Amino acid sequence: MTLIEIREIEDENSPVLQFYTEQNETQLKHYYEPHGGLFIAETEQVILRALGAGYIPVSFLAEKRYLDKLPDIMGCMEEPEAADLPVPVYTAPMEILIRITGYHLTKGLLCLMKRRPLPSIDELCRDASRLAVLEKVTNPTNIGAVFRSAAALGMDGVLLSADCCDPLYRRAVRVSLGTVFQIPWTIMPSGRKEEGSLQPYWPSEGMKLLHGYGFKTAAMALSERAVSIEEPSIWQEEKLAVILGNEAYGLSGETLLCCDREVCIPMQHGVDSLNVAAAGAVVFWQLRKRTG
Repeated sequence: MTLIEIREIEDENSPVLQFYTEQNETQLKHYYEPHGGLFIAETEQVILRALGAGYIPVSFLAEKRYLDKLPDIMGCMEEPEAADLPVPVYTAPMEILIRITGYHLTKGLLCLMKRRPLPSIDELCRDASRLAVLEKVTNPTNIGAVFRSAAALGMDGVLLSADCCDPLYRRAVRVSLGTVFQIPWTIMPSGRKEEGSLQPYWPSEGMKLLHGYGFKTAAMALSERAVSIEEPSIWQEEKLAVILGNEAYGLSGETLLCCDREVCIPMQHGVDSLNVAAAGAVVFWQLRKRTG
């Protein structure tokens, strides 16, 4: 079976390149709506992790020096029978690729991929004991860094409010080093219809659901009520969901009211807080502790 088909780029304005040159990430996300969508992964390491997790490639945009590597890269596909093979590989020298994309390709390799259905909240919560919950975290760099820390430090999954940045945005995927393909995650519904109006799902309904699965909820917050994350009663909880908020405003007042506890990271030298991604890494490390 031929896995790839090399296609030399002769026309820089060819329609086959529209996904790399004209479609923004929001358009890619909704391309097949209501059936999934597309995203772009870049760098060999990220693409390998995506293929190994079962994501299906649609095409590659590659610098010529990658052509000999691509058969081996494609050989890492989890489900090769699901792909429309052969997969086209559009290639050109780097100077032409820069003109096409408008920037220098990171390590010379991009892959257009199909999104996969997200797990249900039930699938994410059912057997988990440690969850990271993100509320309105909008920076893709922070999203990617949180995912990388959550995967590396033993969290069981990531649950995102609907107004968070998409974890499959290109920069988020790259910063995560592809761990967005390795740790389970899903997005909470944006709301539900009730008496003709849209009622917010998070935090009220989402918090009830977490409690229904037996989770205690700990909100990362700067408040007089907050206790140190070093407090044993926090990290000894059998099932705990840690909730991290927006980069500028933190967590909403309603979220704080719904949570079981408010927790913080002890600070020194007059520093009041850490970036949300750094704070997440510290908390995830602390939660690795267990009793007995």
